[in-house]
Amino acid sequence: MPNLGIDILFDWITIKRLLGGVYYTLEVSLIAILLSILLGTLFGVIRTSKALSIRIIFRVYLEVVRILPTLVLLYILYYTLPSIFNLEIDGRLVGVLAFTFWGAAEMSDIVRSAIISLPKHQTESALAIGLNKAQLYLYVLLPQAIKLATPPAINLAARIIMTTSLLVLIGVQELVKVGKEIIEANAMTNNMAPFWIYGVILFLFFIICYPLSKLSQKLAQRKG
Repeated sequence: MPNLGIDILFDWITIKRLLGGVYYTLEVSLIAILLSILLGTLFGVIRTSKALSIRIIFRVYLEVVRILPTLVLLYILYYTLPSIFNLEIDGRLVGVLAFTFWGAAEMSDIVRSAIISLPKHQTESALAIGLNKAQLYLYVLLPQAIKLATPPAINLAARIIMTTSLLVLIGVQELVKVGKEIIEANAMTNNMAPFWIYGVILFLFFIICYPLSKLSQKLAQRKG
């Protein structure tokens, strides 16, 4: 009977290393998600300003994020800038910066769209009863906008988690990088290692991201 090589999944060292990869994947992605939500919400509010200069600055920022591939951004932050300024930057920090730069722009668009979709009479009524601009956003617009923005924000979080797989290209010990090293270490003794290891990686990403996708769908349906 052919050796299926599934014993690699029951090796404690393999399990430990994969769990370590999950940890670094979640560490980078969760920090980036938190910063993206905070900065994106702030930027989204700012982008509702009628000041032309502010709108142009943030529009350019958003377009740069959409045009510039995340991988290129990772290479710029990890290879180009450190060489120019003679710095050493940890790959995980680079990941957090790159994903936050991207995520905050996307989140700002989500929040801005949610705010401007609210009925204008709410703003007029709030200002008429004496609320200032800060109170208007804090007590009237943001609570409603956050409800509208939550489903797409959860989708964005799932996308950030999945995109962390790009960190393998700058040497970060995230899940895909760890899996690749395990496969290389077992290449001579287990030719089924890629099937089992990448299968487990696929399953781990699935169990992390699928609940987020379903939650986003459920919230969107409830909102509708």
